[in-house]
Amino acid sequence: MNNYTQELRDTAKAMVVEGKGILAMDESNGTCNNRFDKLGIPATEDNRRAYRELILTTPNLSNYISGAILYDETIRQSTQDGKSFVEVMQNAGMIPGIKVDTGAKDLARRPNEKVTEGLDGLRDRIIEYYQMGARFAKWRAVITISDRIPSDGCLEANAHGLARYAALCQENGLVPIVEPEVLVDGDHSLNRCYEVTEKTLHEVFRQLYVQNVAYDRMILKPSMVISGANCPIQASVEQVAKATMECLLNTVPSNVPGIAFLSGGQSNIKASAHLNAMNQIYGVQAPWRVTFSYARAIQQPALEHWRGNASNVAEAQKLLLHRAKCNSAASLGNYNADLEKQPALV
Repeated sequence: MNNYTQELRDTAKAMVVEGKGILAMDESNGTCNNRFDKLGIPATEDNRRAYRELILTTPNLSNYISGAILYDETIRQSTQDGKSFVEVMQNAGMIPGIKVDTGAKDLARRPNEKVTEGLDGLRDRIIEYYQMGARFAKWRAVITISDRIPSDGCLEANAHGLARYAALCQENGLVPIVEPEVLVDGDHSLNRCYEVTEKTLHEVFRQLYVQNVAYDRMILKPSMVISGANCPIQASVEQVAKATMECLLNTVPSNVPGIAFLSGGQSNIKASAHLNAMNQIYGVQAPWRVTFSYARAIQQPALEHWRGNASNVAEAQKLLLHRAKCNSAASLGNYNADLEKQPALV
């Protein structure tokens, strides 16, 4: 069996190096097409390719982005002039990653709960992706909050899937991003979100331990502890930062190299502000790097400006770089409102 121990440690550290985060651009074709449809962009394979080229060829993106999570279609695509996206990333100093789960499906006998699938054939897919140049992977579990859920059965099934996936990744050379997303949908309070997130993370790390996953060779991608989208009382930026960090300090082993948050439907500004407050308040205390792995909270302004028009690419890239720069600053505790007024230079 190959021993990837040192390579995995080095990759994990590089993924959360100071001042950088991970760009999530692993939307499935269906999700990408839905976003295109809302903006009147024809949902074609070539438009998806062109949009991904816009992102990955943004000048200076690697100043703020350590790596990007790709979708199966994307990792096989190339720029218009024939250079593979993997090669583009490697030349820019960014680490290629890959989404390997096959989506959340209804959990049997558990109404309104999901379980993520994709373990069948996963070892062979990981081996192929490694050969293609990927060095990390992502698997997302989704946990819904209501008065009655999540059930213990849902938490255990999703945590078991994450742990099995993570073990397969480490065995075959990919750093696993472990993503248990507690959804913001609902009217739950900040305290209820804390309770569910803490229980979820305890179960995830229990299952990771059972499956012999090395904590120092993985990255955690959690959701923030935040009020439900429909909760009448929305927690402040400082309350979210404190609740999130206290929850993580109570659950996440200190030898995990980094925590890269998902944005989970937050506005661009809120996603940056929450991350910034966490690093300002807890920067010295946290045993792991605290950074970002955002998708829409980095991409959306660029997508809205581009709208499938080649003449809009350069300006769209400036908008993308600006959001990456803002979140880089937030990962250092240096983000402020003035930064929003200073466009990043490409």
